This record gives sequence, structure tokens and C-alpha cells, in this order.
Amino acid sequence: MTIEQRRSLIESGQAALGIEFGSTRIKAVLIGPDHEVLASGGFAWENQLVDGRWSYALDLIHEGMRACYASLVEDVRARYDVTPTTYAALGISAMMHGYLAFDAEGTQLVPFRTWRNTSTAQASQVLSELFDFNIPQRWSVAHTYQAILDKEDHVPALAKVNTLAGYVHELLSGEFVLGVGDASGMFPIDSDTCDYDQVRVEAFDALVAREGMGWGLRDLFPRVLTAGAEAGALTAEGAALLDPTGVLQPGIPMCPPEGDAGTGMVATNAVAPRTGNVSAGTSIFAMIVLERALEHAYVEVDPVTTPDGSQVAMVHSNNGASELDAWVGMFVSFAKLAGMDMEPGEVYELLYRHALEGEADGGGLLAYNLLSGEPVVGLEEARPLFVRTAESRFTLANAMRTQLMAVFAPVRVGMDILLEKEGVAVDRLFAHGGIFKTAGVAQKVLADSLGIAIEVGETAGEGGAWGIAVLARYRVAGAGLSLPEYLSQRVFAGADTVVIAPDAADQVAFERYLGRYVEGVEIVRAAAAHS
Repeated sequence: MTIEQRRSLIESGQAALGIEFGSTRIKAVLIGPDHEVLASGGFAWENQLVDGRWSYALDLIHEGMRACYASLVEDVRARYDVTPTTYAALGISAMMHGYLAFDAEGTQLVPFRTWRNTSTAQASQVLSELFDFNIPQRWSVAHTYQAILDKEDHVPALAKVNTLAGYVHELLSGEFVLGVGDASGMFPIDSDTCDYDQVRVEAFDALVAREGMGWGLRDLFPRVLTAGAEAGALTAEGAALLDPTGVLQPGIPMCPPEGDAGTGMVATNAVAPRTGNVSAGTSIFAMIVLERALEHAYVEVDPVTTPDGSQVAMVHSNNGASELDAWVGMFVSFAKLAGMDMEPGEVYELLYRHALEGEADGGGLLAYNLLSGEPVVGLEEARPLFVRTAESRFTLANAMRTQLMAVFAPVRVGMDILLEKEGVAVDRLFAHGGIFKTAGVAQKVLADSLGIAIEVGETAGEGGAWGIAVLARYRVAGAGLSLPEYLSQRVFAGADTVVIAPDAADQVAFERYLGRYVEGVEIVRAAAAHS
């Protein structure tokens, strides 16, 4: 497609826009009818500890959204010398779970409690037993019930609970709705109805009624929608909030807001049974679309859904690439100190590639990238650690390879449950996220860690922002096609991907590393208890 053709379709409002609120970056991606990326924008942000809980301020959410959109518009102008005024469709995605609580007037009652918090153990246990269904600590219903158990001052005024994607979508459209994939991180979903599981809704309502609550779950949580459904349109107020310059026009159709798990599935064409994906960012999760429900509940496995409601088993690690990024950041600083003019991306490339020269078991080194609690390995509180013995081969290559393996080790622990205990079948496993931008490095380490061939495509680094843009496009152009059909026939037909199979010797080496990793968890537990 020529520059003139791209300019024309943007000017005529044929492009679709996706905005995703990630843990460290808000990203906007603009795609054409062929789903190719036309432009992008971004805004860096970080969560903050507020009263002992990880949070983002509402003002920063608004500011970041506007700055991200402005960045996208500037990219469009630079590339095509045109300012967009409208789009074919718009979609919002964000990190899942958490607790955004409001009263009947829409006033926020407590600071946003994100997925990263592990402060709801009591509620998680009670609800898991009540539902006979694993309710992780980060789920919205666990945060809600824990607030009730703790008799927090705000509970009597509680009238609405939302996720971040649902909150932003409501700001822009006025609609209190949520995509089923994101909703599956709030409360258990019935895949037959693609709605909250009614039996469990009634059990929860009875439980909170005994605590004196005058509302039911459906009063409190957003209405659930599946991919392709009408989810409102950009209002005049929403357009002014997103673009204070007044250029953006209201009326743009919006798709159901989705969580980062769902957009990751879309970005990797992993929404059909026996497909799966690994999404790596500040957290990391592996998801397998199931042919049948799991026979048992496991604390290490989240039961969620695809954006069209199919059952998914998700192994979620709270800790992804942040510690690895911090290590790379030290070398970026060293490069500057040494007078070398190197972009951060060049440093990542050098260090990642050098990691493959390290020993496949890390040379006896151990790394724990645990900036927060990690339920998958039984840690409610954790500390990042780098551990070695006098006999370990402490080289740069081994250190970097160990840091990469540390990102995937907790995921492997959970995946063993699915593959070995439940006999889950996987035909294809796709990977995406910034860690996979350096071709063939993290992809190989992941393949060796899981013993499964890993596929990576051209959109590996675009991630969920591209995924929600595709869902926005599906909202207006997917009539008559299921979501798996749309992705296979319209989006990924003929897509170039690279597959790396596990190396037998390196797979055995990773087993040695994993054995040391699991045994060393006690070191992390002791560090958390004494620091």
C-alpha cells in the first residue's frame, strides 16, 4: 500500500484505532482494513504504592490516555501529513482484574487496586471454596469481598466496580459494559451463556446479603458482551476527553473493552481450541484454549475465556520482564558512562543475543525476578534476588540467560499442571510482547523451558494494542464470521511466522535449572521475611 493510499483511508475514516493501558506503557495502534499497522503512539507510566497497595491515579489515567492519543496523531501527521478526525472503529484494552470502586454518583471511593496486589488471601480462599472454582487474589470479586470482610469505610457507599478497560470505555462511550474475556477476570463465566455464571452469582449474592449488603453482583459489575457486539459509540464528552483539541469527532463505533489476556489471544491468533499463547510484559501469562473444562481447580491456574467466550486455562505470573529491564538499564547507564552513543534498543539486542552464548542451565546461577508476590510458586510476598555459589560460572552470558529463564520459570510450574495432570492438548503456541522483539532469543529460551515449539509473528512486539485494534475492526467488518474464522481468514492468512522447536539438550539443561529454582524459593521466602 502506498503512502497516498494510506493517507486516503485515514482521511476518510477507514482506519481502526486500538488503545491499550499496559503496566508500564499506554500504547495506541492504528490499523487499516488489511490490519497492517499504519501508525502508533505511546505514553510511559508506572504504578505507585499507595497505602501499601499498587495503584494508578485516575488523573494519570486521563492524562496518559490524552498524551498517548496525541502521540499517535503526531505520528500520523509525520508519516502522512494528515490529521485524523474519525475512525471506522475504536477499542480500549487494559491490564485485567483489580478493583475500581465508585459510589452512585461516580465518585471513586478508594485508589485503584491493580492486579499486582496480593492482599485478598482470605476472600480468595472463601470464594474458591464457595464456588468450587479457583478465584485468584487479583480478581475483582476477591477485592470486593475482601473489602467487605475488612469492613472498609467505603463499602456502604459501593455502587459500581469496574476494571481499567471498562472504566476507560465508560468514560468514552457512557456504556457500563465489558468484554467477556475481561469479565472472566472479575467473576466466573458460563461459556454456554457468555455471561456471569448464574449459579455462582446467586451463591455470591446470598453470601454478601448475610454481610448486610443491599445489592447483588449484577448491580455492581458491568454487563458482559462478546467480541463483535455493539458496545456504544464515542460520545461528544468522550471525544473531548481523548482529544482536547476538538478535532476528533464523536460517533465512532466502539467494540467491547477487553483485557490484555484477550487482546494477547487475538494478537497471536490463539482463540480456537488447542491453540495457546504466551504474553510477556510486566507480568507474564500462558493461555491454552480448552476443548473441555478442567477436571479440578488449581490455585496455579486461572479459568478465563477468549473474547468470544471459549474456556481458557491461564497460568499467570505476577512478575515478568521488569527485573530484566532493570538489569539492562544498568548496562544502558554503563554505555553512557563509557561515552558510547547507544540506544536502549541496541543494548537489549546485544545482551539478549549474548545470553544465547551462556550455558543452557545458567552455569549454576539463579535469578528471581520477583518484585511482588508470586502465587504460582507459593509466595505471597517476595523479593528480587540474584544468587550464586563460589562454584557457579559467573559470566555476563550466564547472568543474562539466567535472567531470561527466570521470566519463564513460574509459567513452566503452572504449565506442568495443564499438560501432565489434565492432559491438555496444544497444537500451536504463539508468543508476543516486547521481550520477543529480538528475534530468536527469548523465543528459544521459552521453547526449551516448556518443551513446546514456539511461534512468533511480525506483530510480536505490537502486542495487545494491535489486538484490540483488530477487535475494533471485527466489530464493524466481521459480520457472518466467528472470531476464529475472522482471524484465520482475514487477519492471519498468509502471515509470516517463525517457529523454534525445543532443543533436546537445552531442554534437559533447563530441567536442571528449574530444579534449583524451585528449591531456592525458600531463599526468597526468607529474604521477604527478614527485610
